[in-house]
Amino acid sequence: MGKNESYHHGNLRRAVLDAALAAIEESGPSGWSLRELARRAGVSHAAPAHHFGDKTGVLTAVAAEGFEQFADALERSVGDPYGSGVAYVRFAVDHRAYFEVMFRPELYRVEDPELAAARERAGAVLAASGRKLSRGAGEERVTTIAAWSLAHGFASLWLNGALPESRGEGDVEDLARDVLRMVFGGGAE
Repeated sequence: MGKNESYHHGNLRRAVLDAALAAIEESGPSGWSLRELARRAGVSHAAPAHHFGDKTGVLTAVAAEGFEQFADALERSVGDPYGSGVAYVRFAVDHRAYFEVMFRPELYRVEDPELAAARERAGAVLAASGRKLSRGAGEERVTTIAAWSLAHGFASLWLNGALPESRGEGDVEDLARDVLRMVFGGGAE
């Protein structure tokens, strides 16, 4: 890929992040190097390190951006606790590279302020949904963890092709909503 095809002056950060997302899609969050990102982005081999410091810096930026987009997606479902779970699963399916990094804190700098703010924003929506699903006072935290675990586990099973429906035989949103309703009341519709 030539330098002019992927990188435009002033957009180094975006070019490197896009290259990182593509690399994560292909080989996971560990199967690439900064040199590989530079090649993909069409920049000098030193450019990613100069801008992000190291691979952890790139993954921190990926996680921060992912949590920002994730929080946006969850906030669009505010008021519907099942909708939050469905939005969680939909985000994972539509943004797999982000999803593969975001919930692996050993890969990035958890203390990064931008990342922490976005993660807290997303967590607030998940906690609000957990409160709506909770069967009583004092159970909000446990309900939130249960709903989070269910949505995350469902998303992982779908992404890994472990569910027959994930191989083209089903709609991820309908099935996720039915599963959430089955577990948290209301039954499947």
